[in-house]
Amino acid sequence: MEEYPTGFRFYPTEEELISFYLHNQLHGLQQDKIHRVIPVLHIFDTEPWNLPQLAGELCREDREQWFFFAPMQEREARGGRPSRSMTTGYWKATGSPGYIYSSDNKVIGMKKSMVFYVGKAPKGRKTQWKLNEYRAIELSPTNPNSSSSNISITKLKRELTLCRVYVVSGTSRAFDRRPLEAVVGETTIQGGGCAASRGGIGGGSGDISSSGIVAADVGSSNQWETASLEEPTWDCDQLDWL
Repeated sequence: MEEYPTGFRFYPTEEELISFYLHNQLHGLQQDKIHRVIPVLHIFDTEPWNLPQLAGELCREDREQWFFFAPMQEREARGGRPSRSMTTGYWKATGSPGYIYSSDNKVIGMKKSMVFYVGKAPKGRKTQWKLNEYRAIELSPTNPNSSSSNISITKLKRELTLCRVYVVSGTSRAFDRRPLEAVVGETTIQGGGCAASRGGIGGGSGDISSSGIVAADVGSSNQWETASLEEPTWDCDQLDWL
């Protein structure tokens, strides 16, 4: 991976996070490159305000958001529930897990949101630190004998999650304001998401282009919410996230 100029920002879409970064990490591909923007870290052992300095080397100067791969905890691997608590506080889930869709309206993953509280549960003090936890989905072959042959059985990949940690600042975050139109004058890392933009805000999906022209953005965070398709059938207990 080449060195990037002043103004470099890592602005991946949710589709890119799952389809490119998380899937490549799960399959052991391009790890040297990927770990420069998304390192592997047991983030639930570290207070959120200490995470920025542990981010990928190309993203440590970012003041808005940071990304990490979080391996499955040992207690979770033994069938227990994951721990989200540490000495100073705990992460608390907000709302229900949501689907993440690809640009062609296929379910590719799930997202769970959390907020960090300082103190002991359940009387902790809410902070401005938030976290999105992404899990990839594995599609199982359709049972030819099933009466619902058009419904795929899906299973969440539990061995690794991709976490986005960010601070609520009261203004529109880079993740939300990413441009939807094609942007000229940017350089992207193969697979998308990394950009050095003349205007300081960049992004895009596609391969590295020597001309600096980036293909139109797809799968951004405000697109998957409105996508529609027949919802998959989940394995029991697959959504038991805490």
